[in-house]
Amino acid sequence: MITAHRLTKTYGRRTAVDNVSFTVEPGRVTGFLGPNGAGKSTTMRMVLGLDRPTSGSVTVNGRRYADSPAPLREVGALLEARALHPGRSARDHLRWLAVSNGIPSARVDEVLDLVGLTTVAGQRVGRFSLGMGQRLGIAAALLGDPPVVVLDEPVNGLDPEGIRWVRTLARDLAAEGRTVFVSSHLMAEMAQTADHLLVIGRGRVLADCSTADFISDHAASYVRVRTPQHDAVATVLRRHGLDVAAHGGELRVQGLDAAAVGELVGHAGLLLHELTLVRSSLEDAFMTLTADSVEYAATPAGAQR
Repeated sequence: MITAHRLTKTYGRRTAVDNVSFTVEPGRVTGFLGPNGAGKSTTMRMVLGLDRPTSGSVTVNGRRYADSPAPLREVGALLEARALHPGRSARDHLRWLAVSNGIPSARVDEVLDLVGLTTVAGQRVGRFSLGMGQRLGIAAALLGDPPVVVLDEPVNGLDPEGIRWVRTLARDLAAEGRTVFVSSHLMAEMAQTADHLLVIGRGRVLADCSTADFISDHAASYVRVRTPQHDAVATVLRRHGLDVAAHGGELRVQGLDAAAVGELVGHAGLLLHELTLVRSSLEDAFMTLTADSVEYAATPAGAQR
């Protein structure tokens, strides 16, 4: 379990993390989301004792990470996959980590096999691709068989098979009762991976809830209706108290499911060309909630003249 209490970090006059409190519980994957500059990396660094809080505290299983006599047995972390000596082999990189934490050498080959790097274990990591480096970083995180796993953007550089593997790995670790804390900018992937979400913006907690609740609270599903009798259909649906919005050549209807909307239109003797339930997405919900927290917003193409 990771517990943060009123965690704050300032750099001069800039507040990167502002009075943040949360608990990352075992047995589920907690996704950590936020726009660039929101304070995610700073928060993760404070969890791992790499940055000192200006005020507040954060503990892992009841104590500071820095107080653990064998940190890799307590928390496995991937923050920067390329933080490797390029002249070492993958196996030697893991061997020195194992020795430093009293981990049996046999565990090195176990994690190399787990992440799919056995055949290249003797190669120097300076020759590794980004995806191979990510796999080695995950191997290092799992080396001590820790009860808490912290992964920052773990699928960067991975191909579709690798992304699916990381997703399955995270969910399997949580199913074993471990605490799994994963940061990512890939909303579609987080929607499939995370059971719970912690969302921050400008250093403050914006949401701390289940993924399903987050989507339902911040993005609405609707029924898409296409019809040659646009105005007549809209009038019928509004008479029944439904929320109807016109978008281009379609109507977006909220208040009933697709079948019920179709029945109302059919009973009125009107025509339908399309009737589709459009479910809200994690990306929609995230963009809605963090719209006022984006620090680095690009100008849309064509907006400048």
